[in-house]
Amino acid sequence: MACYTLSLHDALPILMQVCFAPLLGRWSDKLGRRPVLLLSLAGAAFDYTLLALSNVLWMLYLGRIISGITGATGAVAASVVADSTAVSERTAWFGRLGAAFGAGLIAGPAIGGLAGDISPHLPFVIAAILNACTFLMVFFIFKPAVQTEEKPAEQKQESAGISFITLLKPLALLLFVFFTAQLIGQIPATVWVLFTESRFAWDSAAVGFSLAGLGAMHALFQAVVAGALAKRLSEKTIIFAGFIADATAFLLMSAITSGWMVYPVLILLAGGGIALPALQGIISAGASAANQGKLQGVLVSLTNLTGVAGPLLFAFIFSQTQQSADGTVWLIGTALYGLLLAICLLIRKPAPVAATC
Repeated sequence: MACYTLSLHDALPILMQVCFAPLLGRWSDKLGRRPVLLLSLAGAAFDYTLLALSNVLWMLYLGRIISGITGATGAVAASVVADSTAVSERTAWFGRLGAAFGAGLIAGPAIGGLAGDISPHLPFVIAAILNACTFLMVFFIFKPAVQTEEKPAEQKQESAGISFITLLKPLALLLFVFFTAQLIGQIPATVWVLFTESRFAWDSAAVGFSLAGLGAMHALFQAVVAGALAKRLSEKTIIFAGFIADATAFLLMSAITSGWMVYPVLILLAGGGIALPALQGIISAGASAANQGKLQGVLVSLTNLTGVAGPLLFAFIFSQTQQSADGTVWLIGTALYGLLLAICLLIRKPAPVAATC
């Protein structure tokens, strides 16, 4: 029962975001980034307040559902990046945005773990306060690059006139690459602990050290290296380099036999992090400023969908192959990267879709 409760607690906001992120992104195109961002932060603050105060399961689930429905922070933040930057600068800024989210994923559990030793409710209190403070900062300080009321009439008409199908159809191949790359990224997230314990007999300290190192290097590559490369190389070249680095790392992970060999491979795994900012930059070129919210909402939805499907799929594969060939899941990832590299040969930077009357 405890396992079921925990799984439902984690799955509810993700499933809600899969459904509602594109709609919230669309609202941010129509109403402006700031109102939707404020709604998202208010929903998160309410969720964590309920978690801190709840003593019955229905309150916990209600908070998770509301948080998921209003959880548009990622989509709106990416839309703001697209609104505020030239296409040539987006790889660098999407990389910094990804690094910021990654840093939060590292710092959050660490702070929560320390606070949880004091009180099981304290981590949720801290999260609610941080979201409330961020709400106030956005309310008083944040100014969008283009206010909704300042948009030209034709841009407002464009935002209202383009359907999701019209917007996404020319981007179908790029969206498939994005979804598959995010899905492959769930392999290390899902099996790292089990694989390193099974093959190298690592204890929790060794696993934690390796994951912390990978997270820090991944953030560095996204925040610094991706932007530096974008000044000299095309997005397509950066995507190729990132996919090749990850594919090589996956192939090595399937073959190595000693724990110390993992640490050089971590550099390649982290280096693969340069691909997604460049890919997101290319995809964002396929939508005008009036439709970035829709597009970025769809990307958030796809990312969350892989966060549900990936762990289920790869945990099952690993459980079936652990005794006979525990590196199989890494080889599957390598093969999928090979497919993506072949598809990337066909990639062309899209032009924004225009509204049709």
